[in-house]
Amino acid sequence: MGMDITVLVVDWARLAEVPAEDRLRVVQEAAYGDDDADGDGDVVDGWVWPAGAERSWLGRYEFRGTLGSYKPHFWAAEGWEKVRGAVGGEVREALDEFLEGLIWWGPRADVDAEQVDPGVFPSLEGLWRPGPVIVRGPETVARLRRRWCKAAPALDELRVPYGELAGREPGQWIAVFEEFAELVRGWAEVVGEAKRRGWGVIGLPI
Repeated sequence: MGMDITVLVVDWARLAEVPAEDRLRVVQEAAYGDDDADGDGDVVDGWVWPAGAERSWLGRYEFRGTLGSYKPHFWAAEGWEKVRGAVGGEVREALDEFLEGLIWWGPRADVDAEQVDPGVFPSLEGLWRPGPVIVRGPETVARLRRRWCKAAPALDELRVPYGELAGREPGQWIAVFEEFAELVRGWAEVVGEAKRRGWGVIGLPI
């Protein structure tokens, strides 16, 4: 799990104006623009908002303490896999759907969950680097936001089972509940911001 990921909120209406075969390239070029490195973008509460008008249709969220690595997201999914059986049905169902929509492989061992809504990118062959891809349009974002709102008040119910069941393995990230909760709340921030704007969410390997 050595790959990194960049997580974006994206104006879906603006993206729809781009010819489908060009969208992946356009998003990657906009996401990896040089102006951020020059300090030309605003950074507020984890968000990087490019200053140039030509990139005003997206924002990037930086998860605290991850350094852009996908490893924490993988280990958070592993943690959920271990503790989900110890929490109540409604909370489990809500967090199942929320995390399955973003980073978790889902409850069926024989079928990996898809985190890519169809019809946005005709092909992912143009990825600059191999790795995890997340593509969630506004309708999916709204559904995930509803599931988070259902789960959020009960998140602390995971504190004890996470400490007892998640354990620590060699190389493990997200070994304690506080780390898990912070990362999951980061995803809730991403989904919430996208929902507020009526945008989608895209995660790409970097």
